[in-house]
Amino acid sequence: MKSVKITYFVHGTTTDNLSRRSTGWLPGELSELGIKQSEELKNLANLDNFDAIFCSDLKRAIDSAYLNFGKNTQIIQDERLRECNYGDLNGMSSDQVIDEDHVSRPFPNGESLLDVEKRIRSFCGFLLDNYNEKHIAIVAHKAPQLAFEVITQGKSWEQALSDDWRKRGGVWQPGWNYELK
Repeated sequence: MKSVKITYFVHGTTTDNLSRRSTGWLPGELSELGIKQSEELKNLANLDNFDAIFCSDLKRAIDSAYLNFGKNTQIIQDERLRECNYGDLNGMSSDQVIDEDHVSRPFPNGESLLDVEKRIRSFCGFLLDNYNEKHIAIVAHKAPQLAFEVITQGKSWEQALSDDWRKRGGVWQPGWNYELK
């Protein structure tokens, strides 16, 4: 039976996060806090035991990944790990981006959370076919992490959104562990 262990890291805090904007598919910039968080992750988690490291191809995730793992580390960028495309709402106030309203209905000129799940399922299939019995690190965003909750934990999107650590007082941790089978 195929199996892949995943440790999932979210990118550091961005300037958009601080100004309560939902960056979506825009590149995004790490804030001073986000740079510090990404650099300090090395002290909070064992970052030496991965067979491969993947990240979203959006700038904020790429920057975090290199700050986490070092400039000379091979990090594989994959667009399937991008944040949800909020379409017309990319870069807009987070008050306008209501994930619960877009589980199956795409954001205007964007995608739905089910679309994100489809991307992540494709990525999971790739991992199972190419990284069987390996331990993979991922640096990416909120919606892909919630998709991993749906895929690996059997949660509904409604449950994943309800359980999201960002809504429970922001209880961040240095990596979330998942297993694909």
